[in-house]
Amino acid sequence: MPATHEVTNQVPPLTGHDLADDAALLEGLRREGAAWAEDDVHALGTLAGGREAQEWGRLANEHEPVLRTHDRYGNRIDEVEYHPVYHELMTVAVEQGLHAAPWADERAGAHVARAAKFYLWGQAEAGHLCPISMTYAAVPALRHDAELAARFEPLLTAGVYDPGPRVPETKRGLTAGMSMTEKQGGSDVRANTTRAVPRGDGGYLLTGHKWFTSAPMCDVFLVLAQAPGGLSCFLLPRVLPDGTRNRMHLQRLKDKLGNRSNASSEVEYDGAVAWLVGEEGQGVRTIIQMVNMTRLDCVIAGAAGMRAGLVQAVHHATHRQAFGDYLVDTPLMRNVLADLTVESEAATTLAMRLAGATDRAAADDERAAAFRRLGLAVSKYWVCKRTSAHAAEALECLGGNGYVEESGMPRLYREAPLISIWEGSGNVAALDVLRAMRSGTEAFLDEVEQGAGADARLDAAILALKGEIAGLAGDPVAAQAGARRLVERMALVLQGSLLVRHGHPAVADAFCASRLEHDWGVAFGTLPSGVDTAAIVERARIK
Repeated sequence: MPATHEVTNQVPPLTGHDLADDAALLEGLRREGAAWAEDDVHALGTLAGGREAQEWGRLANEHEPVLRTHDRYGNRIDEVEYHPVYHELMTVAVEQGLHAAPWADERAGAHVARAAKFYLWGQAEAGHLCPISMTYAAVPALRHDAELAARFEPLLTAGVYDPGPRVPETKRGLTAGMSMTEKQGGSDVRANTTRAVPRGDGGYLLTGHKWFTSAPMCDVFLVLAQAPGGLSCFLLPRVLPDGTRNRMHLQRLKDKLGNRSNASSEVEYDGAVAWLVGEEGQGVRTIIQMVNMTRLDCVIAGAAGMRAGLVQAVHHATHRQAFGDYLVDTPLMRNVLADLTVESEAATTLAMRLAGATDRAAADDERAAAFRRLGLAVSKYWVCKRTSAHAAEALECLGGNGYVEESGMPRLYREAPLISIWEGSGNVAALDVLRAMRSGTEAFLDEVEQGAGADARLDAAILALKGEIAGLAGDPVAAQAGARRLVERMALVLQGSLLVRHGHPAVADAFCASRLEHDWGVAFGTLPSGVDTAAIVERARIK
């Protein structure tokens, strides 16, 4: 072979490793009460980091879902056809309990164990986790109706993936979706115009158009529609009890920036049968429990995306040489990688803390529920915002190699904005923080103050945050105008407190110096001098 074709200075493939070899994740798993799941977490981490699962992720995104509205004879079927690897990914997710399994698991830490697995399996492929997340989130909303919960919850929590259009009660396991947004309203769900007309047998007939219904091949959907008593929540099956298709017609699939493996659709309801969940007029209050659960998964997915990009960046820098040195050994690149590591570990630590609060809230711990409500709203805004910036910088660490599809980094980059948009984009999340502060500020401040006294920079940030909260009290106009600034400060103080208490000392020090003391530039890679970048980067290196 001619010498000009000898390949040198290229990075070996990053496969065949355990994604759960992640100190921040494992420390959070143990701290939040799910150490009993560590063996299973490692097993899934090994599967997710293997060549086969990584190939499933690639193929599921290259071979996108296809809508089949009619069969060859002209019959309406409204089916989405997926590549076989999509079903492989879904099978693993359900069998591993990433869906609604924690609601049927009485062990303390069940939601934490599930969060860790969601984080790991999402690094193999993120798009298919949309229906998995919605299935997880549907259960607490469905419990507003004891009869419907008794019928469907055992199937939603079952560890069997059973795709195909059949009567829900005849299947071995179910998945659940959600239809809220409409063309004219978007996040303003009270502007929904879908009508729900009682039909006399306890059911309703829904007529209207939904602008975004993700994962339309789910078995049942929680849907918002205007009933005689106001905006209400309904459970709508894809197949009716008599075996006929419900009048839920798929108009088209969305052509999205990322999330290509997952089908998102526009749906027309033409007298579709549905059953009321909760009371008429209480639709938002009912379905908001589902929304809050999927927001937890947005935070976990953001942390997962950061970790995936970080590991790729450190792996590349460890094996790539430039100007006579390995990139990872150059002070400037090490600063960038350390900064990315700090951001990643702050997100992971926060996600696991919220999963722990979810576990305790599910066990009727009111204080944990209050902290979770506000902490989750804050985190949904901040972690999801930071994910896109993190993905861009991680991609750039690979240079041109990161810009080509084979690296996997473009898919990671395209996926990142979704979690910031899904379940309420930035302004919606910031406004939700203001609402949640009415009852959750005390619990939130109690949480951050657990780190008080350990770092002067954190102490100063807590004091400044309290002053900012007090200064906005009673002035709703100023509070809304400054909501993003306030939420950012709340998120950083919360992350700083968690890292000071539970993180690696070098990571906590770098976080406090940069994010809290503001000795930091605009871009990643601007950590101040004196930070132990080598120790920080070592935590992200795959051994």
